[in-house]
Parts: sequence; C-alpha cells; structure tokens
Amino acid sequence: MQLAKKIRIYPTEEQVNVLWELSDKCRVVYNFALADRKDAYNKEKRSVKYTEQQNKLPDFKKRNPEYNVVYSKTLQGILKKLDSSYHSFFTHIKNGDKKARPPNFKGRNYLMTIPYNQSGFKIEDGIITFSHKVNNVPLSFEIGNLAEGLNVKQVEIVNDNPYKARGKFFLCIAYDVDIEDTYFDNGIYQAIDLGITKIVTAINTEGKFFEVKTPRPDNYWNQKIDAAKSRRDHCIGVKKGSAKSRRFLRIARAVTKMSKKKANQVKDFQHKLSKTMVENTRANTIIVGDLDVKQMAQPKVKDGIKQKKTKQKKGLNRSTQGLGNLGRFVQFLTYKAEIIGKRIIRIDEKNTTKRCCYCGKKHDMPSWKRVMLCDCGNNIDRDRNSAINIMIRYLLQNALWTGYQQFVDNLRQYRLPDGIEVHTEAK
Repeated sequence: MQLAKKIRIYPTEEQVNVLWELSDKCRVVYNFALADRKDAYNKEKRSVKYTEQQNKLPDFKKRNPEYNVVYSKTLQGILKKLDSSYHSFFTHIKNGDKKARPPNFKGRNYLMTIPYNQSGFKIEDGIITFSHKVNNVPLSFEIGNLAEGLNVKQVEIVNDNPYKARGKFFLCIAYDVDIEDTYFDNGIYQAIDLGITKIVTAINTEGKFFEVKTPRPDNYWNQKIDAAKSRRDHCIGVKKGSAKSRRFLRIARAVTKMSKKKANQVKDFQHKLSKTMVENTRANTIIVGDLDVKQMAQPKVKDGIKQKKTKQKKGLNRSTQGLGNLGRFVQFLTYKAEIIGKRIIRIDEKNTTKRCCYCGKKHDMPSWKRVMLCDCGNNIDRDRNSAINIMIRYLLQNALWTGYQQFVDNLRQYRLPDGIEVHTEAK
C-alpha cells in the first residue's frame, strides 16, 4: 500500500529561482506534449499514448540541450501527469459528467509540480537533496526525521498556489507501507450512514449505535468568506481583464487564506475521526453506503424539466460538495482500515433513508424531515433508520442467515417494539 506525506519547506530566493527555471522547462515539455495529443486527434483522429511520447524525449533533448538541466525522470513524470489527466478526463466523460474539461495549456506564470520518481533525490541526516544542473545552486531542504525509516518511492515539489508561486512550498512524499495484519471476517459488522448534521451514524451487530455530530468549521468560515467576497465584488477590478485595485487584491488574498484554513480544519477533523473509528471498533468489516456525491448536487427533474435550485438546495450542495467532505472521509476510512487489517465495504444505499427499517414501507423523506414516522409504530431518527437498513441489506446479501438473525434479535432486544417484524426484502 502506498501513502503520502506532506512536508512544508522554506526555499531561499536562489532556490526559488532554480525551481522556476526547472518549472519552466517542465511546462514547455507539458505544453508540447499536450499540443501533440491535440494535433493527433484533430488531424488523424487517433490518441497518443504515454510510451509514444516518452520515446520522443531523447531526441527532443538532443535537439534542445538546454533541457538537460532537468533530471531525466522528472520530464518523464511530467508526461505521466498529462497522461493521467487525460485518463481522468475520459473517466469523468464516461460517468456522464458534463462539466468535465480536458487538460489545458499552462502559462509562464504557472509553477509546475516537479516530480522525482524513485531516483534523483537523496535523504541523509534529515536533509533531502534533489538532482539538477541549474546554476550550481543545491536544492537541499531540512525535513528532520519526518521521512526517517520510510520506503520513499516518489517526491514532488509543489506550491499550494501555483500561479506566480504565491503559496507555500511543500514536499509530497509517497512511500510504501507493509500491511502486516491481513483481513479476516470475525463475524462482527458495523454499518455507517454518512450525513451532514451528523457525519457518522453507525450501528453494530449488537444493535448499539455510535453517533458523531459534525463540528462544521466550514459554517464559521463560510460566513466570513461570503462577507469578504461581497466587499471584494464592490472593488475596482471585478470585471475580467480590468486592472485590479490594491483593495481588491488584499481582500482576494484574505479570501484565499480563509479558504485554506477552512479546508485544513475540515480535513484534520476527518483524519482524526476516521482513525478513532477504525481503531476503536471490534468489527473487522465496516459497511458504508456508496455515496454518489455529484448526483446529490443535481437539481430535481419534474416532467422532464430541471427545477430551479432553492436556497436550501444550495446549502446542501455546499455541505456535500465543498472540499469533498463525504467522499474524502470514506477514502480516509478505507486506507486507515486496510493498514490495520480491516475492510471497508461500500454497498448501494438507495432508499435506505426512505424505507422503514422495520416493515419496509417506503416514505417521502425530504431533508428537513429528521424523524421516520411509520404506520407500523416505528418512530426513529432518520439517520439511525438508514444505518439499520444498510446493515440489513449487507447481511441479507453477504452474511450467513445466522448473522442476520443475531442482528435482528439484538435489535429487538434494544430497539424494536414488540410485535413488529424486521423486513427481509424491499416492498
């Protein structure tokens, strides 16, 4: 398994100039390769593969010896990034994403990510040094013991605001991790329903619930960001192409800074919660509803006509789409569980919120309706109802019948009203 670590670095002015020189060479190669792909498609209706462009690199460097200042594998890494960008673009198109756009050309003010794959760098005594041939200025940075003992496979030099390199510099270190604990099914399961007000509502096979309310730091920052954007939009320079006033630029920098703080706080909370969850459950199998986060943002269609987005829908989209909150949290759970020998299984969660977990009757459950009230006597929080349905669906499809019966018995003991049977199929 491969993980990544992000380390802040502080290059000197001379080193920044070297990074710009390397970036410029990488940018030109990237743009040439992109133009080659576009021309091949427009003129010959064929796609260009990575290996074809990689084989052209030696001849390109012979004709342009100034590109020898860049480490050889770095230019190969740039071509790989372009290739992966095209793969990502075609995947989005295949999945029906109408907003997907192909890779575009990079301008001279854009600081490219500089990759070093498996070689071209050396880590010694807490200092990492990169190979290059620009002005004899060493690219060495102190990283302490943050990479000590790691089986490092790739290092990338990045700037979190690449346009004119206005942001901070980081090293993204990819390293291999040996998984010592192998997964086995111990017969204990945990089902998770993801939400907004409560990011996690979980139930285990013993019928016991575990809930975590979302602290929502994004709500705090969203108000400040919206207020700052409103002030910015009244400044000189709002129109595209017009000169930006000092006040406009100052407020724009403040908006960028607040957005980064919001993203960091949300990400930090998700990392801590996902680690706590996988380490403190006896279940080796954790079931999560397979969220289609992009579909959640689509407007409702009635009689073939898309309905207008309401203010409530806009707020819901901001919660689900912003920063990749829910989808990214599942990714954190997945890799953290795999490291310690557990497994995250995603199943279709369609109608798990709308269907009564006891009798199986389907109800209309708009987002403002927080309690499931059913004719059978069921009165339960909608998130708990969904978590139970996710568990039932998984046990019926994958586990032994005895496991399902045990869960139902535990549910009846703790939660289920007398005289009500748990449904075993969709109605």
